[in-house]
Amino acid sequence: MPRTNLNDIMIFMAVVDAGSFIAGGQAMGLSRSAAGKAVIRLEDRLGARLLNRTTRTLSLTDEGRMFYERGLQILASVDEAEASVAGQNSTPRGVLRLTVPDAFGRLVVLPLLEKYLRAWPDIQVEVSFTDRLADIVEEGFDLAIRIGATATASDIRLVSHVIATYKARLCASPSYLAERGEPGDIDDLAAHDCLIFAGRNQRQGWRFRGEGGPWVKAQGRSRLRLDSAEAIRDAALAGLGIALLPDFLVADDLVTGRLRQILTDLETDDAKIVTLYLDKRLLEPRVRRFVDLIVEELGRRGQSTGPRR
Repeated sequence: MPRTNLNDIMIFMAVVDAGSFIAGGQAMGLSRSAAGKAVIRLEDRLGARLLNRTTRTLSLTDEGRMFYERGLQILASVDEAEASVAGQNSTPRGVLRLTVPDAFGRLVVLPLLEKYLRAWPDIQVEVSFTDRLADIVEEGFDLAIRIGATATASDIRLVSHVIATYKARLCASPSYLAERGEPGDIDDLAAHDCLIFAGRNQRQGWRFRGEGGPWVKAQGRSRLRLDSAEAIRDAALAGLGIALLPDFLVADDLVTGRLRQILTDLETDDAKIVTLYLDKRLLEPRVRRFVDLIVEELGRRGQSTGPRR
């Protein structure tokens, strides 16, 4: 049986990425008609419809989604082959696509990008600043940086590494504590408003332990749930409740007294900074250099860093 034309696969991938035959064809230097014929050839060869077509939109069928993911693996294998020949020390080039938590991204990652772009002039960077858990494969990101969220056992495509840890601080504004009182122990949190991080697929849990004791889950009320760490900080500053946030976000507020740390005798979970990327034997130089830079910078700041691939 004849082998599928690799160029037809590339055209299909370009059409999916661009969201139309016109834009996908242009990305490959082809007309809309030529791009459409290439996808039809591929569908005929596979005996399956890959795209649902309407007059205005394109969407992947289940078979198309599966084939697109395999196409990403093919492209990754090509990148690996090039990297294995050129060596991992080759000059980074191309577009680095990142998804990073909003507050951590702006406070920590964004200042590093100036150094990264200056060091590697052939690099372009696209960054999504969001606390939403983006799908790295579906949305085409090279690298995700997250706080606490690692790859799940069901997602064998991703590799996760803890690159740094920050202490989490339980804190509230002086105005909130003056009105509601300061909790004396974990049980007192049940009578307080706790500002909880909650997104579509995740919800923050609070747990603490005293010296030498077991971890205990807090039972605080959660009347206000937010999907942004920065919004939780703002809500705490406004006196809306008690927040548990990493110290990179609230360190200045604690120093100036805008927030006060409470229950300081209890240990909290560390806020782990995690990188996630597609499981590959070799990382592209643009990804490897950026990971090296952020680990080096966090280490210089005295953050605890973990092993890297």
